[in-house]
Amino acid sequence: MFDALKVKNECVEWIRDFFEKNGKGCNAIVGISGGKDSSIVAALCVEALGRDRVIGVLMPCGEQADIDMAKLLVEHLGIKHYIVNIKDAVEGLKASLPFELSKQSSTNMPARIRMTTLYAVAQSHNGRVANTCNLSEDWVGYSTRYGDAAGDFSPCSHITVQEMKQIGRLMGLPDQLVDKVPIDGLSGKTDEDNLGFTYAELDRYIRTGEIDDAEKKAKIDRLHKMNLFKLEYMPQFDPKTPVVDKTE
Repeated sequence: MFDALKVKNECVEWIRDFFEKNGKGCNAIVGISGGKDSSIVAALCVEALGRDRVIGVLMPCGEQADIDMAKLLVEHLGIKHYIVNIKDAVEGLKASLPFELSKQSSTNMPARIRMTTLYAVAQSHNGRVANTCNLSEDWVGYSTRYGDAAGDFSPCSHITVQEMKQIGRLMGLPDQLVDKVPIDGLSGKTDEDNLGFTYAELDRYIRTGEIDDAEKKAKIDRLHKMNLFKLEYMPQFDPKTPVVDKTE
């Protein structure tokens, strides 16, 4: 059984300890999308540090249909926030490249420009950037490397979607934020439509190893293996480590 209160309290203490050791008096900088993850991370930071040390950054790319959800969150928490529209930056970079972008590059670019924006805010406001990913998304690589997968501290990377929802309700966040169906913002499809399985199925498999559909199990295992590199340190050459010659 997941003890939401215990985990929430421990996470709050962990955030306080992180800032004590890695930026005493610094601010937490949180990208606010209007979804449950950024809402819960922001709420955890407010409880840990106080609302005066949390800055939300809303980063639409042109028109964002659910921008009202992001505004609701910052108003609910009473935190300082900035709205930075990244459309010109995205279009400017695309126009400057002397080649046609691949579909994946075009998809990932806004996430990476958003992270650049968060670090610009952080370095100008004595801040540390919060990573807002959860365990379920990380498990199957549903994040952008050096985009939303980046950050200085990650409060929820070991907490599943279902567990996140329990924490969000416990903290009194509006239901429309906690239960909002995640949509990728590009195709109009939900995360679960794109993945081919539900977060409930994925979370059960992560926590118990149980899943009823063999095809979904195979897909989850494949995605997990394929995306492990996103969770690992960059490979580094160390001249002190002998290189094994595999040709012998």
